[in-house]
Amino acid sequence: MKNATMELAVGSLMLAGLAALFFMAIKVSGLSLDSNRPTYHLFAHFNNSAGLTVRARVTMAGVTIGRVTSITLDPKTLTAKVDMAIYKDVNQISTDSVASILTAGLLGEKYVGIVPGADSTNLRDGQEITQTQSSLVLEDLISKFLFNKATADKPPAASGS
Repeated sequence: MKNATMELAVGSLMLAGLAALFFMAIKVSGLSLDSNRPTYHLFAHFNNSAGLTVRARVTMAGVTIGRVTSITLDPKTLTAKVDMAIYKDVNQISTDSVASILTAGLLGEKYVGIVPGADSTNLRDGQEITQTQSSLVLEDLISKFLFNKATADKPPAASGS
């Protein structure tokens, strides 16, 4: 009897662990259950979209308002064109809003954050968010720091007399 209770407890703990692992996998992968909500599309150009992926979240004030649907290279401007599917019930994104690529969490998940502007006209389906801020790339920051450090350590050139 005592052995059966122990087996039942271990089995329950294993099921709870598997359920938690499944839940974490869904959250980390960016999948969600609200994928069938009606949407409209906005796009933005970024100089650098490093780390941003398709299905990444689009947020406003910390609330998910859509997903990234595609990331392509614009042949005319040579910038990253990010297409976003925004939920139709979020239709008050003004024309002077700013889209930024941000980083969340310890895993470094990239997402698009939109800061609303003050203009009274709103973006419609197929329009562009013109004000953007690209992703910060850690490697670029480190190389700039090291380059500045190397040039600062050089002694001044000796003048010939």
